Amino acid sequence: MYQDLLLATDGSDPARRATDHAVELAAQLDATLHVLSVSEEGPQAEDTEDRLRHDPEDEAARAAEEAAEAAAREGVEATTEIRPGVPQEQIVDVAEANSIDMIVVGTAGRSGLDHLISGSVAEEIVRNAPVPVVTVRDQS
Repeated sequence: MYQDLLLATDGSDPARRATDHAVELAAQLDATLHVLSVSEEGPQAEDTEDRLRHDPEDEAARAAEEAAEAAAREGVEATTEIRPGVPQEQIVDVAEANSIDMIVVGTAGRSGLDHLISGSVAEEIVRNAPVPVVTVRDQS
């Protein structure tokens, strides 16, 4: 039923927790893990770049590679893809364009004013995805 899982990662702590979850799930299901990292563009990208990234493409590639290495350590087959754009749009696009059975994504669990100002990538994915979405909340 679930043979192709899509893991969306940006290398953040919530994404690393989602990676651990996705790798374990893929191992249990004998599924392929498709790792996607998006080099952000759009209204939030500038703030994110200023605070967290010097080179968004390198950071996206590093995040995808770390997830693929985690999968390989557990014997899980993994593919990687880097795309420029708005993360939630690219994640849904990849799921729609491929034979993805489930999406796994981390979430920081923001609420209140912080959530209203910046929105939630995970929430947009849940609302628009053509397949089930597993959200893994950061425990910190």
